[in-house]
Amino acid sequence: MITASPRAPRLTAAWTLAGIVLLTVNLRAAITGVSPLLGDLQDRFHLSGTEVGVLTTLPVLCLGVFASLAPVAARRLGTETAIAGSLLLIAAGILLRVVPSRAALFAGTVLAGAGIAMGNVLMPAVIKRVFPGRVGSLTGLAMMLMATSGALAAGLAVPIGDAAGWRAALAVWAVPSLAAALVWGPLALRGRRTAAAEDGAVVAPAAEGTLLRSPLAWCVAVFMGLASLMFYVVMSWLPEIMRDHGAAPAAAGAMVSAMMVIGIPLGFAVPVFAARLRDQRHLVYAVGAAMAAGIGGLMAAPSLAWLWVVFLGLATGSAFPLAYTLLNLRSASPHVAARLSGMAQTAGYLLAGLGPLAVGVLHGATGGWRVPLGLLLALVVPEVVFGVLASRPGFVRPSRAAAEGPAERIAEAAPVR
Repeated sequence: MITASPRAPRLTAAWTLAGIVLLTVNLRAAITGVSPLLGDLQDRFHLSGTEVGVLTTLPVLCLGVFASLAPVAARRLGTETAIAGSLLLIAAGILLRVVPSRAALFAGTVLAGAGIAMGNVLMPAVIKRVFPGRVGSLTGLAMMLMATSGALAAGLAVPIGDAAGWRAALAVWAVPSLAAALVWGPLALRGRRTAAAEDGAVVAPAAEGTLLRSPLAWCVAVFMGLASLMFYVVMSWLPEIMRDHGAAPAAAGAMVSAMMVIGIPLGFAVPVFAARLRDQRHLVYAVGAAMAAGIGGLMAAPSLAWLWVVFLGLATGSAFPLAYTLLNLRSASPHVAARLSGMAQTAGYLLAGLGPLAVGVLHGATGGWRVPLGLLLALVVPEVVFGVLASRPGFVRPSRAAAEGPAERIAEAAPVR
């Protein structure tokens, strides 16, 4: 539905590119702008430690729960309409969170998470269909913009909160989401007019087979989940970890921002580089080494926090863009890319959602950060293992049969010639 008409292909492509840019700007800020304000929110709403853990976990759980609905919405409403709707959900959720009510705080978080989930899922398929020859560069651009907006939201949260209050610090990010919805509105109208004439839905019918029996699809999903888990745990709890080690609130928030700033160039470079490789396993090894250094360093020498923030920035700034790029690199068509994106992000984010909550519970139970950080360090091993399996050359192949034989499983993992 996004392919440009013969009369104005360049205009449509340019408008779609602008829409992609504005969409990606809104896929992190509504989440990352909250963690530096957790202390203020906890005091304002009298939240317990468990409730703070739930608040940090809700967005990630929403990314998993609502990711599975994005392909359905795209098929029934049209991809552009679904994306425009997702942006309106983000804006509504952000604005609802500033209502002085505990229920509104949590409900707004759910709405914003639902909108982000739909945008996350649909963007890779849009890129693969509209710009099939620029998957690496446009995925890199999207990742770079996500990292930039996330870093800005984290870095500006405390200064805006000090100057204008916590409500303003949260509400400001509704502006770019509404602007993006305005750009996607004309694309949605055009998509509905041309749906009957084009190969419309991003998602192929269920009759094309299931990805649930695909080992490669599950490897991509678990790698994405663990990469996301690491990012959201560090993003959510690093300020509190550093506060407990004596850092000022603004400095702790600046560390999160710095970590994301480091990921900005990596967000572009990693997808471009990965798309040029037939085998991305060496990138996975590098991610694992950087993550182990960052987490291990925080455990062994927290006084050198800024050094470990650099390693964490290298790791988190590379892992998610690599996993996101694999959604397209392991898909033979836009249909499969959308379905793999929905499956991987549903399973992956549900797994990732356990991270912030588990770390909060462990911290509350042990009274320190050594056990939670030790758990993260142990999770680097499966992250690398599944990342290596997901990075081998080959395409995900939907399965129609109730059970596949050895020949089909070998075909799935066969190198792409």
